[in-house]
Amino acid sequence: MTLFVLLYLVNFLRTLVIIALIYFGIRVFTRYILPMLVDKGIKNMQQKMQDRQQGNQPQRRPEGEVTIEGQPQHKKNAADSKGEYIDFEEVD
Repeated sequence: MTLFVLLYLVNFLRTLVIIALIYFGIRVFTRYILPMLVDKGIKNMQQKMQDRQQGNQPQRRPEGEVTIEGQPQHKKNAADSKGEYIDFEEVD
């Protein structure tokens, strides 16, 4: 009987040690490693936003240079794309 009690206590203590290791492992991760990962992610996102901002700004041109910005408008005639219209009369 004492052997069973001893084995029960050993297994119980082993379980407590495992739970304590998991608890302290999570605490170390959330206190030290997680903030470093979050900071790295934030810096990466800030760099991407700065790159996008610099890409959207127009390029500086020398004074006196004339440029026309904008896309040419291509107008398609509706009659050209649908074919020829033929007027007809209905016969009884």
